[in-house]
Amino acid sequence: MIRCRERLEVIALPFVPRVERGDDVAALARAALERASVTLADGDVLVVTSKVLSRAEGRFVDLSRVEPSERAAALAAEVAKDPRLVELILRESTGVSRKAKHVLIVRHRLGFVGANAGIDASNALPASAAEGSGPWVLLLPEDPDASARSLRRALEAASGARIGVVVSDSFGRPFRLGTVGGAIGCAGLPPAWDRRGDRDLDGRPLEITVTALADQVAACADLVAGQADEGRAMVVVRGLSFPASDDPASALCRRPEEDLYA
Repeated sequence: MIRCRERLEVIALPFVPRVERGDDVAALARAALERASVTLADGDVLVVTSKVLSRAEGRFVDLSRVEPSERAAALAAEVAKDPRLVELILRESTGVSRKAKHVLIVRHRLGFVGANAGIDASNALPASAAEGSGPWVLLLPEDPDASARSLRRALEAASGARIGVVVSDSFGRPFRLGTVGGAIGCAGLPPAWDRRGDRDLDGRPLEITVTALADQVAACADLVAGQADEGRAMVVVRGLSFPASDDPASALCRRPEEDLYA
């Protein structure tokens, strides 16, 4: 059964070094936990920003080496974006949801809908300038759910605790300003909490309530992780109780035929 206590702790792990291609993310997490004097316990969730995994996987792209297709060039002219960036967006997506000047919303190959296929130019420089001239961007991790599972196995083996892992990224909403943290990868933690059949205070059964648990945990962590130069790429969320789950974060994605904004 999933439960949330009356109090949650959200602990940003300081001193996580800038991740580079080939780094062992599990080893970095263990070192960060030790430096912060945090011992993982049952029910903890480690939230790791997608950028950590992208950098470790070497998902850097030098835009100067990208050749835009005719389709990308035409779409770039329409939305006033760099044709090379639009080419990468199209490669990482399965369809265009919305487009306007300076805006390109797509369905990512992982199933979620978001701006620019999650491709980001912030904190995207590789360690060696010899790798290319830039400008540089980072693609999202190749398989965030698989990365979350691998990280969970390594940390559970080292700690003996039963934990969850969430890979987070920033999401905008079509009906709200600003971004919030959302889950693009998940392991151990049920991504959704189905409350249908539970009773409200008046004894009335809930009929449609399904909580996006992994997204809520990601958003919670996002409050202390920051979005700029804070350098808090790993956060422990403590105070949940949940059954182990093998469901991926992609379980939260609506099917295209159910998406009212597609």
